[in-house]
Amino acid sequence: MKHAFLPPLLLALFTVLPGLAGADSHSDFDVEGKYWPVQPAQPTETEPGTVEVVDVFWFGCPGCFSFLPHMEALERDAPDYLQIRRMPAVFRESWIPHARAFYTAHLLGIEHEVYRPIYEAIHLEGRALSTREALAAFFGEHGVDSEEFTKVYDSFAVESLVRKSVAMQRNYGVSATPTVIVNGKYRTGGNRAGGHANVIRVIRALAEKEHAS
Repeated sequence: MKHAFLPPLLLALFTVLPGLAGADSHSDFDVEGKYWPVQPAQPTETEPGTVEVVDVFWFGCPGCFSFLPHMEALERDAPDYLQIRRMPAVFRESWIPHARAFYTAHLLGIEHEVYRPIYEAIHLEGRALSTREALAAFFGEHGVDSEEFTKVYDSFAVESLVRKSVAMQRNYGVSATPTVIVNGKYRTGGNRAGGHANVIRVIRALAEKEHAS
């Protein structure tokens, strides 16, 4: 999948769209045919009484970058019972450095600080960030010492999380990015739902259904 560089006008549109993504209730939104059931349903990692939403992504995916503002809007406007977590996809070996980078940021406690900047570095600045050295330099720009970065990046903890991602994307039936899993039971994406905005509506509708059940 090739990197895409968004022109300023298109990028501006993506910053406007989030306000629309969570503007109304979607309890009556017709989700028929806009998702697949996850079979068998998978266990969730969030607290009882909450609805888990798993955003399966790849930093190098142009579609994931264009979907990002919609997910950010959902995070800002989500009801308390909806819990969002992110999971990097690994469809080929070349995707592993990005998955390791995500979990390194997660374990260092800076996931939210560098998540969007990694996307922007790749898609707006043309930086592949595909090697340990390039990622170490990027994390250094965000205040992480290179030795600390390397220690975590190469750790057993990160290796285990990446392996778990590979297993879970298989269990969820994920075959493309971005894909969203709702409460371990439903899988959706732009092609299935009819665009990024509809993905958010599907998430909201299914989450409301799950919360009420």
